[in-house]
Amino acid sequence: MSLNVTLHTLGLPGNTPLLHNIVLAVQPGTVHTLMGPSGCGKSSLLLAIAGQLSSPMQANVTVDLQGHKLDDTPAHLRRIGMLFQDDLLFPHLSVFDNLLFAVPRAHAERHDAVAQALAQIEMSAKANNMPHQLSGGERTRVALVRALLAQPQALLLDEPFAKLDAALRERLRDWVYSTLSEAGVATLVVSHDAQDIASEQALTRLVPSSALVGAYTC
Repeated sequence: MSLNVTLHTLGLPGNTPLLHNIVLAVQPGTVHTLMGPSGCGKSSLLLAIAGQLSSPMQANVTVDLQGHKLDDTPAHLRRIGMLFQDDLLFPHLSVFDNLLFAVPRAHAERHDAVAQALAQIEMSAKANNMPHQLSGGERTRVALVRALLAQPQALLLDEPFAKLDAALRERLRDWVYSTLSEAGVATLVVSHDAQDIASEQALTRLVPSSALVGAYTC
């Protein structure tokens, strides 16, 4: 599903907008990376796209997913997955049940899908562990897989690999991008790590509007 975003302004009422005049077009199966300094509005832009931007921050934005405008669609009906640095795993559910919760009930082989996902992230042995028994990197892996198992039509990732060690980060990044490509999911990634950007990926560098006329450069 192609994701098209037109942001007119984003910021606090009465202040200079953090971002303005941004147009993003993310094709199915591709990853578009957003980079910029801390505080320039990257995470707020993702929240606006997902329909979850909280007051007092405001955004004038149009979101189109495969030809369907989502501007007035509630966040839970947008089919846009989100993953931020806080993993937000259910503390009372095991790893397996956290993942099972995300798999659509219409899926004929829900348990098999979870088992395969755990094998792919090298965590089959911890299927029955509770979230508090996992390391930070393990929790991140589970959260990433849970987002993918929900079968979103578009996915928003904010620094998804930041808590992983270098070797695991590279392997998991390759698996995530490959999986998203095969599934045809349009993905926006916020990152400070240039290694998260492959040569074939699109890149938008965001800068504060107060620092430079024109909200972004490519």
